[in-house]
Amino acid sequence: MTRVLLGAAVVAALALAAGCGSSGTHHAAAPTAPGTTQTTSPSTGGTTTSSPGSAPGALQAEANSAAAGDIPDNQVFLVFRNAAAGYSMKYPEGWAQQGPAGRVTFRDKNNIVRIVVGAAPAATKAAVEADLARLHGAHANGAPQAMTLAGAPAYKVVYSTESAPNAVTGKRVKLVVDRYYLWKGGRRAIVDLGTPEGVDNVDAYRLMIESFRWS
Repeated sequence: MTRVLLGAAVVAALALAAGCGSSGTHHAAAPTAPGTTQTTSPSTGGTTTSSPGSAPGALQAEANSAAAGDIPDNQVFLVFRNAAAGYSMKYPEGWAQQGPAGRVTFRDKNNIVRIVVGAAPAATKAAVEADLARLHGAHANGAPQAMTLAGAPAYKVVYSTESAPNAVTGKRVKLVVDRYYLWKGGRRAIVDLGTPEGVDNVDAYRLMIESFRWS
């Protein structure tokens, strides 16, 4: 009888241990596919996966942000040197800067400038048109324009977006964006310079984009 009881106790102990082991198992997250990167979205807290060379999404204004005005003629500009991404560019003193090295944004209310740098081949008109067609919620204003910036070939396109409606007034903010494609030695920079409709930042934005230099 004693042996039977001891055998039953051992079987019960083994079953309990097996049950505890299965309940404490942690499943490893699926690995990210080679050649992709994951970034955390500040607005949703989620992650988005993108392939190298893919163009960034369209800029959008914030409906609840204070109105943005023209950049004044006496605005002081500083030089932003991004050693990690390999470029420099002027920006207005006092504008808020955020983002990692490969995706930097400067902002003053709804005046928005974003520089995204990554590995990619030289841009072509067809590739730029394809990028523009994939921009969610964006309206293209004309065809890509070939140009020269700092002695190097580049493309410029213009698109516009509308913000979500203001929670109080229901009004939307239309953002007009000049997008530039620049490249050198297997690296590509996409620079978006966004201005609320009715705001004149032409001269300031021209100064900024013409100051872009690869390092």
